[in-house]
Amino acid sequence: QLETLEQEEQERLELRPHPTEKTTHIVSHEHGMTVWKTLQDGEAEPQCQSFSYSRAKLRGLLLEGASLLLLRMLARRQTMPPDLVFPAINTEGDLCTSSY
Repeated sequence: QLETLEQEEQERLELRPHPTEKTTHIVSHEHGMTVWKTLQDGEAEPQCQSFSYSRAKLRGLLLEGASLLLLRMLARRQTMPPDLVFPAINTEGDLCTSSY
């Protein structure tokens, strides 16, 4: 039984004249998960926000690292169960579903 304890994603766009950097940090805790998002646009003050999800809403959650492991396992078995759908968190930090 695998569980994501922590995940960090960083994106950087080299747009002139202002590079943009976006960081998302997700941490698991006893009540669920907390997501911190930071957006740095050039020299402007970073825009930060955080929000949490309860364990009940995250039951069966599949984050990026776990998704890669699942895809490798399915490829190795050369089989795909029908209607394989998991809760996920999108790039904006919102709950969504991931279908395979």
